[in-house]
Amino acid sequence: MSTAADTASHTAANTSTDRTGARTEEAADVVTGARERIDALDDRIIGLVQERMAISAVIQEARIASGGRRVNLSREMDVLGHYRDALGKPGTSLAMTLLELCRGRI
Repeated sequence: MSTAADTASHTAANTSTDRTGARTEEAADVVTGARERIDALDDRIIGLVQERMAISAVIQEARIASGGRRVNLSREMDVLGHYRDALGKPGTSLAMTLLELCRGRI
């Protein structure tokens, strides 16, 4: 005989596994904990990107004020190579996105 508490517990377990895509409650707990860590990392990454954008703006302003160009293509090639070397081909795409965020489209 099933009680209301059993039904609520079963419903909560199904909801947890539905949200995570896991097949067991234990796996759902692992997924939930790992997702919380990823969310915290994403918040840190976003903060670092925003900091990078602000520093890039300072560099661009100084370069333009001195009569230089807004973008230094050789420096951008160095950045692309650094990300490619560290992360493989997808690193190049990530670097391109960062460069676009920091200097805008060229």
